[in-house]
Amino acid sequence: MAAWTRHPTKRGIRPCALPAFGLALCLSGCATFRSYDTELYKTLGEASSGKVDSAIAVLESNNSGPNKDLLYYLELGMLQRLGDRYTESQKSRKAANERVRAWEQTAKTDPSKLLGGAASFLVNDRLRPYEGHDYEKVMLLTYIALNYLTLGDYDNARVAIRQAHELEAVIAELRSKEIADVEQDAAKRGARTSFKELNGYPVQTIDNPAVNALKNSYQSALSHYLAGFVYEALGEPSLAAPGYRLANELQPNTPLLEEALRGLDQRVSAREDGLTDVLFLIGSGTAPALQSRQFRLPIQTSNTFVVLPISFPVMVATSTPTLPAQLKLDDGQSLPVAPITSIDLMARRGLRDDLPGIMLRATIRSTAKAVAQYQLQQQALHQNQNNAALGLGLAALAVTIASAITESADERTWRTLPSEIAIARGRLPAGRHTVTLETPEGARSVRLNLSGRYAVIDFRLLRRQVFVQPPEAAAGGQTADTAPAPSTGGGPGTLEREPYTTEVPK
Repeated sequence: MAAWTRHPTKRGIRPCALPAFGLALCLSGCATFRSYDTELYKTLGEASSGKVDSAIAVLESNNSGPNKDLLYYLELGMLQRLGDRYTESQKSRKAANERVRAWEQTAKTDPSKLLGGAASFLVNDRLRPYEGHDYEKVMLLTYIALNYLTLGDYDNARVAIRQAHELEAVIAELRSKEIADVEQDAAKRGARTSFKELNGYPVQTIDNPAVNALKNSYQSALSHYLAGFVYEALGEPSLAAPGYRLANELQPNTPLLEEALRGLDQRVSAREDGLTDVLFLIGSGTAPALQSRQFRLPIQTSNTFVVLPISFPVMVATSTPTLPAQLKLDDGQSLPVAPITSIDLMARRGLRDDLPGIMLRATIRSTAKAVAQYQLQQQALHQNQNNAALGLGLAALAVTIASAITESADERTWRTLPSEIAIARGRLPAGRHTVTLETPEGARSVRLNLSGRYAVIDFRLLRRQVFVQPPEAAAGGQTADTAPAPSTGGGPGTLEREPYTTEVPK
């Protein structure tokens, strides 16, 4: 294409006719063709086989460049948590949160910068800086709080929970403005932004009763129930009650959630009786994937037509998670399990809310490519010299091919999140216990060592693997006899605290 601009003639291609997206493609490099879905398939396969270190190595090999993005730290932090590397996980999550805070600051001061560079409008959405989906930003802070709880740091868990509440308010305001801006811009351009008008798009994957029942894509009953539990553990029932109440609103008609509000004040004021109030989290499967699907749109002109390949992301389930109906305890009793949050549904709601903006950008890209193809074809039709006409025809063909191979939807999304999350809760005597979960692969027993008045135990089911946090809870009937070694240092917002204990600081 450089030769066309080097020798412009009266009848040849003018410099201004060079498709701008071709330059954007040259600048974008391999990012244009990177398939995040393919990369994460092997990473998750290694983790599901219990090879967490190998999964991290695969993730590192796919992100070998010096500039790590938000998504890298999201995936790394979760894998490190599965491998009981909590301090490292917290560092990765703090790095991710720094990027979310930068996004938040930019969104407040100059929202136009979030649109990305010209390449995202002329090539594809993969060239936009990864900001994270709304639910991912809030779940990041939720898991930061869970890491703190695993390390026995309820005070900093409280800070992370407060930040999550503040972030929800920011997202609500920004998304309201974004919806208005997209509608206004689409009206000016005459662009369509309803995914229901996309011929062949699997509308039912993001437009169904379960998805539509969600209040939004970023508030989860899990985050707010966990807030209630932490505030209760810290002796603040007036702050715990709103958390439990909102969890009930987000996941209605769930008796286990409703019970948290009953007797809250009595639980907080009760004397210590040697029992531990245990909140069990059970995460199953992996978050759904985004896959790029292409839709071809022919546009008829007076003398010819151009075919526009337009790609949009489609949500695809990556697992068939099964949550146990109950947890069986060593003394013969069992605890009921209640679903509390579906990351799968939140992701689908997020895609549904994002599609108007995605379609607007696709319209801008398609228009630019259509104009480039049409102009070249028209010049070829009116060209008298056979060689020049042939060159113009080949140029038009090149533009068409380049449009097809570069038009691809953004597949990036936080895949190591669980697909479904449930909870169970009960008061158990301090000491060692065996908890059994019924999984599709059979019964899995876990030994726990409980102490203190409150504890949070997190189970993660990945195929045949059961990961358990904290480290004192070990799968396969084995229990760690020692707690993690203490770190040195200290100060607000840091991880340098005492060794892990389920005891809430007094």
